[in-house]
Amino acid sequence: MKNVFVIKKLLAVVVLLTITSCKGQSAEKKEIVLDKKQPNILLILCDDLGYADVGFNGSKDITTPNLDALASKGTIFNEAYVAHPFCGPSRASLLTGRYAHKIGSQFNLPTEGDESKGIDVNETYISKVLQQAGYYTGVMGKWHLGYQTEFHPNTRGFDDFYGFLGGGHNYFPEQFKAAYKRQKDSGRKFIWDYLRPLEHNGKEVDETEYITDALSRETIRFIDEASKKEKPFFTYLSYNAPHTPLEAKEEDLERFKHIEDKKRKTYAAMVYAVDRGVGKIVEKLKETGQYDNTLIIFFSDNGGKVKAGANNFPLTDGKGSAHEGGFRVPMFFHWPNVVPSGKTFSHPVSALDMYPTLAALGNAAIPEGKLLDGKNIWKDFLNNKNPRKDEALFIMRHRKGFSDVAVRKNEWKALKVYQKKWKLFNIEKDLSEKQDLSTKHPEVLKNLIAEGQEWSKTHVEPLWFHIEKEGEHWRNDKMPRFKETFKLD
Repeated sequence: MKNVFVIKKLLAVVVLLTITSCKGQSAEKKEIVLDKKQPNILLILCDDLGYADVGFNGSKDITTPNLDALASKGTIFNEAYVAHPFCGPSRASLLTGRYAHKIGSQFNLPTEGDESKGIDVNETYISKVLQQAGYYTGVMGKWHLGYQTEFHPNTRGFDDFYGFLGGGHNYFPEQFKAAYKRQKDSGRKFIWDYLRPLEHNGKEVDETEYITDALSRETIRFIDEASKKEKPFFTYLSYNAPHTPLEAKEEDLERFKHIEDKKRKTYAAMVYAVDRGVGKIVEKLKETGQYDNTLIIFFSDNGGKVKAGANNFPLTDGKGSAHEGGFRVPMFFHWPNVVPSGKTFSHPVSALDMYPTLAALGNAAIPEGKLLDGKNIWKDFLNNKNPRKDEALFIMRHRKGFSDVAVRKNEWKALKVYQKKWKLFNIEKDLSEKQDLSTKHPEVLKNLIAEGQEWSKTHVEPLWFHIEKEGEHWRNDKMPRFKETFKLD
């Protein structure tokens, strides 16, 4: 069936979308009727994309015409945050609607051969909620949430999965297949997941295309299949680009020969490959009559990695940081005749909000007792209102013996990094975090720290560590040591 539903008026939709769940409150089952016209949802997530590395966010040297076209006809979010500045925890928060620190996934999955870990099976993913509401669901690309059957995409609410289960992958099949064969033939027990074959619904496939192109191709295939079904679709397109390794096609590199820095040039070409794929996907949506009833959401899992060629200007720092550059990301919504066209939304939103918002749009019942840290932002979004006025957002990244922390509430941001003193910024006026206002507004800082301390009480012990050395440090240093972290200097 071709989904040719066109919603022409916003207000008829707004009054129906009222699911709200935040700060760990239990969500009740909601009966939401969207005139039986559930939108298709295409959620596009880039990996380590810099804040200033797309045209719609000011990039001058990287061209992204297809993304820019969607953004210009949609709404750009200039205060969009993810819930963690690293890949795995950020993705866990996106699909569960919960801070990673509350479900034990505050570190990336183990990378030293232990593939037994994964996100708690009692956490219902947004994919499962939408699937139960009648959606045809698919994920293409990077998973990074567990290898075993109980953690596999097909078990966690996705009808179709094409991609890889680990935290990254090499891009050229002729290279990674040869390396994989050499290691396998040598009898090596553990082979790095960046080299392993891609899979489709649990079966290895012999991929031949540049990986970014392959993921775009498979998304097009999925959309084509969805057009023949009597149901809407939810597609989670999880590109691994422009995450390292930095590998790009020659024809894409040629397009950016004006960039002298080799890393930046390769990175730019990788971003362009994403943009090219998005353009083809949009063409398929139009061809199958699904474009007008498809909500397209685009953002990154965390800030760009500066050492790998990313640019987060004007934000400070990048991936892994509690500074804005670590978790403030480029983002837009696009949905013809529904999402305001040519607008900018200048209020804070979080990736945590995707769960309740998409559930509401999809006329999906959130399981009774399901805890969420985000909220349904749709009504406030359409009315250009702050969806979390007087409500805080938190970020935390654990290091050896201490943690970097940030608390954002209204115009204020409290920040503590590298065991230095707490600082306070008016983040709406000082996006680059240059002017510390802690001495001018000590009560503001004190209150934000107190909120952060209260939030820390909801945390649980990590269920795993990225490398065992991290676990040793954690135990030896008696982490998380929140009493020291949230001590007012």
